[in-house]
Amino acid sequence: MSKGIKIAVSGKGGVGKTTLSAALAKLYSLAGYTVIAVDADPDANLATALGIDADQAAAITPISAMKDLIAERTGTEPGSMGGFFSINPRVDDIPENLYTDADGIRLMVLGTVDTAGAGCICPESSLLRRLTQHLIVERDEAVILDMEAGIEHFGRATAQAGDMLVVVIEPGRRSLQTAHKIAQLGGSLGIPHIGLVLNKMADTSQLEMLREDFPDLVFLGTIGRHQSMIDIDLAGEAAWTSEPLMAEVEGIHRAIQELLVTE
Repeated sequence: MSKGIKIAVSGKGGVGKTTLSAALAKLYSLAGYTVIAVDADPDANLATALGIDADQAAAITPISAMKDLIAERTGTEPGSMGGFFSINPRVDDIPENLYTDADGIRLMVLGTVDTAGAGCICPESSLLRRLTQHLIVERDEAVILDMEAGIEHFGRATAQAGDMLVVVIEPGRRSLQTAHKIAQLGGSLGIPHIGLVLNKMADTSQLEMLREDFPDLVFLGTIGRHQSMIDIDLAGEAAWTSEPLMAEVEGIHRAIQELLVTE
C-alpha cells in the first residue's frame, strides 16, 4: 500500500474499544495492509483480543519496561531524574524487531511510565512519545492504536498526521461525558476526522440519543450486544471469531474508508 492508515481508538474504560481495535486490525490485514496494532492503554488487553494465548500475552514485555533499550537509546538509565538524555532517540528499527505476531498482525505494547515524575519528561516517556510519533508520522502501514481515554501524549504534530480518532461509547451518561472530553481534545489537537461508534446498543432510541448529543461528529456505526462476544472473551479467543461482531465492524470499516477516500 502506498499510503498508511492511522487510526486511534479511544473511550471510557470498558466500552469495547479494545475489541473494536482488534477487529479493525484484522479487517485492514485482510484488505492487504501490513498492520501494526499498538496497545497504548495502561490496562493492556489488546493481545488477548487479537487471539494471543493468555500466558504468552502475560509474558510480553512492554516497551516502557525495556530498561536496557531505553538506556541505550536515550543515553541514560530509566527512572533517573535530572541529567541529560536524548529526547529524539532512534526508534525506526523497533517496529521490525520488538513486536509479537498475532495471525499476521504486528502487536506492540507500549506500557506506562510508573516512575516518580512520570508526567514530566523522562527517558521512558521520551522514547514512547518518539515511537508513537514515528508510527503515526513516518510509517506507511495501517496503524491501529488502542488508546486510553486521554490522548494528550499524541502531541499536536502526531495527531495532525493521523487519519481518524474513533471514540467508542456505550449507553450511559458517564460514557457520553468522557466521549465529549475526548472529542474536544482530539479537535484541539487537530485530528482531521473524529468519528463515533455506539457499542452495546439495545434499541434505536439509544442511537437517536447519540445523534442528539454529538450533532457535529461523524457517526460510523453501532455494535449490538452479542452473546458470542461474551463467550469468545471468556474463552480468550480473537475478537474476529465473532461473526455478528465482524459483520457490524465491517460496516464501520467501510464508513471509515469512505470518509478517508473523499479527502
